[in-house]
Amino acid sequence: MYIILAGRICDEYGQDIPPETPPPPRRSDHDLDDWTPYNSHIEFEIADFIFHSNQMSGGDIDVLLNLWAATLAPHDELSFRNHTDLYNTIDSTPLADATPPWMEAQYEAWFRDPRQLVKNLLSNPNFEDEFDYSHFHEYDADDNHCFQDFMSGDWAWKQADLIISEHPDADGSMFVPIILGSNKTTVSVAMGNDGYWPVYLSIGNIHNNVRRAHQNGVVLLGLLAIPKTDNEYSDDAGFCKFRQQLFHSSLLRMLQSLKPGMTKPEVVRCLDGHFRHAIYGLGPYIADYPEQALLACVVQGWCAKCLAPSNDLDGESHVPCSQEHTNALVEMLELGVLWDKYGLPCTEDFPHVDIHELLSPDILHQLIKGTFKDHLVTWVQHYLFVMHSECQAKKILDDIDQRIAIVAPFSGLRCFPEGRGFKQWTGDNSKALMKFCYIARQNVQDMNSLRELQDTLDRFHHYRTIFEISGVRPDSFNLPQQHSLVHYYKLIHAFGAPNGLCSSITESKHIKAIKEPWRRSNHHNAIGKMLLTNQRLDKLTASSVDFEACGMLTRGAIRIPGSIPGSAAVEEDDDDEDTVPGPRVLAHVELAKTIAQRKVNAAELVRKINQPDLIQLIRSFLYEQLLPHPSSDSSLSGSSPLKHRLPFFDSSISVYTSALATFYAPTTFYAPSDLCGTGGMRRERICAISSWRGGAGRYDCVFVETDPAAQGMLGLDVAQVRLFFSFAFRGQFYPYPMMTIVRPEFNTDGSHKAAVIHLDTIVCATHLIAVYGRDFLPKHLSPTQSLDIFQAYYINKYIDHHEFEIAF
Repeated sequence: MYIILAGRICDEYGQDIPPETPPPPRRSDHDLDDWTPYNSHIEFEIADFIFHSNQMSGGDIDVLLNLWAATLAPHDELSFRNHTDLYNTIDSTPLADATPPWMEAQYEAWFRDPRQLVKNLLSNPNFEDEFDYSHFHEYDADDNHCFQDFMSGDWAWKQADLIISEHPDADGSMFVPIILGSNKTTVSVAMGNDGYWPVYLSIGNIHNNVRRAHQNGVVLLGLLAIPKTDNEYSDDAGFCKFRQQLFHSSLLRMLQSLKPGMTKPEVVRCLDGHFRHAIYGLGPYIADYPEQALLACVVQGWCAKCLAPSNDLDGESHVPCSQEHTNALVEMLELGVLWDKYGLPCTEDFPHVDIHELLSPDILHQLIKGTFKDHLVTWVQHYLFVMHSECQAKKILDDIDQRIAIVAPFSGLRCFPEGRGFKQWTGDNSKALMKFCYIARQNVQDMNSLRELQDTLDRFHHYRTIFEISGVRPDSFNLPQQHSLVHYYKLIHAFGAPNGLCSSITESKHIKAIKEPWRRSNHHNAIGKMLLTNQRLDKLTASSVDFEACGMLTRGAIRIPGSIPGSAAVEEDDDDEDTVPGPRVLAHVELAKTIAQRKVNAAELVRKINQPDLIQLIRSFLYEQLLPHPSSDSSLSGSSPLKHRLPFFDSSISVYTSALATFYAPTTFYAPSDLCGTGGMRRERICAISSWRGGAGRYDCVFVETDPAAQGMLGLDVAQVRLFFSFAFRGQFYPYPMMTIVRPEFNTDGSHKAAVIHLDTIVCATHLIAVYGRDFLPKHLSPTQSLDIFQAYYINKYIDHHEFEIAF
């Protein structure tokens, strides 16, 4: 008989039930008005608004409650007497509970029960349709092996086979890989010594986009102690050993409650309402290089994943480290030899765990911040001073700054009017590296992309030799961050697409889990208060999810007349970019909610935007729209029918300053955890406005679909939006922009060619960078001129992942 961890459903007592059995109700009918521990719907809404949405301090809560008490005294009794009463009510929530923090005598490691946190994640119905109950292998129509979410990787499959071989009673259970991550952070720039070391927890069953979307797919497990010493002993081998032992012993203690469930399955309730047997296993650990070295107990400068020596990381040998090899070294060699020759090994305390194998790829620190920012940018600056005189090198750097300063604005792109002190760079090796980065960050990897990944890495290694030849790096490239890239091929096979296991996910979690709770505390011995704040926020979220799942609470609806302010949708027109919750849908573009001008006369608009052909362009557009079978002579083709055939137009026009493009965006420019909804959806604003944020005008560029049958760029034109407007004609509403073709193309009188097109033909925004040429740029140029004064433009395919996929 074939045994597999298939995630079969069972009842709450662990007895298997038929797969077609409906899940038991979360509540009985008579419980659907039970708001425990709150007395009513409105009482929960008040608690959620005060503590979660508004993050009000205890003193302010008391002031507000006193004012409400004075106002409501003649009519009704107030729900909460003071902030202590409110806190006690939240703390008594039976959902999302965790045990009190544990403390050692000298160093405190505060944490919550990981077993309960895992159960909370498994039962969260918000992850429905974004959850895998079993490991699997996925192949496309061409029998090409694909890797996406964690459970599609080889590691989950092999681990499940290992568990079954040692624990046959786990047959039919659901394998739950525990994903951990840690990353130090500072809560105050002014008070830089306020450092914290959070440990986060997730599970491999939820999909990568949920983990990236900041939607409670990653939770705070605890806070590690940060041992300090005098500078005299900071590099002392004894202190380093002590720091490693403290780190490992704290992690081991934090995870103890999970250990029984790693050998004996336990019954848990899942997000679909069914019960299942679950068996746990420690999965990948998300960390930057210093913490990877700490986890694997290797000396800084050594690879934590393979046996490549620290003085030859660029060699051909990439024999993987293993727990068996580590144990053999411990038995054979003395501590001094271990430290000098191999690094200090760690010990194994959990079943089926090899820490070297579990270290995940880290796109943020290994690629973006490490190899690109810290290494290449620094090397190029050094290279310029090696190859040119000091005066000429500074002049070149100033010109690069000027080129950065005049780049046209784009949604989510920071503007640097004074340059950036040369923090960007273009060139063959940069392009190769950034291509590697974007391939590594693809939401779905297959054998073709993996081969391309390896080819791109080989080309990067070829191009970077210029730094060795020129003397910038005379001692070769023994850098652990760059060396780590050679392991990406195997790591993607093991863990799926690496965009779901990047340290940018844990770094972004710092804001909600560490920084905001710290600000809400009195800053004195804040660590316990911060963990308690996280506990209360989780309880409010769990209550909200439970009430919604039972149909008792509807988010976004008008709740109670005269009830809590702030429940209405926030006006979005000031947001340049945002997340989009909800399911994954096809990309679409819609006009902004706010109308800048209503019922504008077309003739008046002609003068205002200095476009004398506006009415003629609208008539040509209407002619095309009204044809029973649209011909190939589209607005963008430049052809125009005879004037007597054009419909007469005298309708008033409504003017908009922007439109919203919504599309699937699994990753974005800076890091894999940049904002996107749980469905991977993202929204970007396309602007056509004469004054943007109180400054000069902004007229964005877009991809316009001209041939739906063609692939990629072959079916697209690039155009600049000059005006968003709409009107009604013969009872039909027409939303559309007026476009200037950016090839650039010109009329016989020297003006840019223009067209009116339907909003539905826009795919998304795009970003153009001028082909600057070899000459130094004048100092007086500004971003507002960037799209008008150059003869040719690059499509900036590196502006975000969506753009890369289209242009690439």
